[in-house]
Amino acid sequence: MAALLRVENLSKSYDSTIAIENTSLEVPEKSFVSIVGPSGCGKSTLLRIAAGLARASGGRILVRGKEVRGPVRDVGMVFQSPVLLPWRTTLGNILFVAEMGGERASTHKPRAHELMTLAGLSGFENSYPHELSGGMQQRAAICRAMLLKPSLILMDEPFGALDVITRERMGFALQTLWEESHSTVLFVTHSITEAVLLSDTVIVMTPRPGRIRDVVPIDLPRPRTTAALRDARFAALSARVRDGIEAGGTEY
Repeated sequence: MAALLRVENLSKSYDSTIAIENTSLEVPEKSFVSIVGPSGCGKSTLLRIAAGLARASGGRILVRGKEVRGPVRDVGMVFQSPVLLPWRTTLGNILFVAEMGGERASTHKPRAHELMTLAGLSGFENSYPHELSGGMQQRAAICRAMLLKPSLILMDEPFGALDVITRERMGFALQTLWEESHSTVLFVTHSITEAVLLSDTVIVMTPRPGRIRDVVPIDLPRPRTTAALRDARFAALSARVRDGIEAGGTEY
């Protein structure tokens, strides 16, 4: 399958600190790829460069064959914080991305309702962010990112602020939304379980300066349910990812 996103010999330095060094990877179209690694290994930095929010010090990132030099159209972004506008309803927040693109919000209402149903947000269309739980707010943020059916969605630890039970539920909700959207996802997480459950491939990075230590194909059947968490193959894949991280000897 062709690569939608390609990272070529990427490096990023901040003054005397090298965050990422000579890193290359490919993200195939319509795949779900996760990046894990120790704190400070450059996971989020790589994602920000891919989104056009930061500049590389060396090498380059290409999306559909075009080098990223600034914010890229047809790319959705989900951060650890849902970043919802407090004065807008759930539906209004989801439709905001269409308005920002100069499109009529009303045109996208049917898809917004469809996404909300898949995300378990039906009945909360007119609720404001302060009336939603943290998990519900993040589901709304994911629906917003998927509204315009972007070919690429970048996710930077979107479940990092949630408790373990909510994170697991969010993982299954995200799987449902991704399978519906057919988007390509590059997902940064600290959770090995989350990475193996959701991904087609898990990229394991070394401690700073970040390089790729291992590329782990996840050959578990889809759709994945809670039964996958008890599968011996799931345990073996999780162990391989953990071994790759711990090989660096740095706190995760």
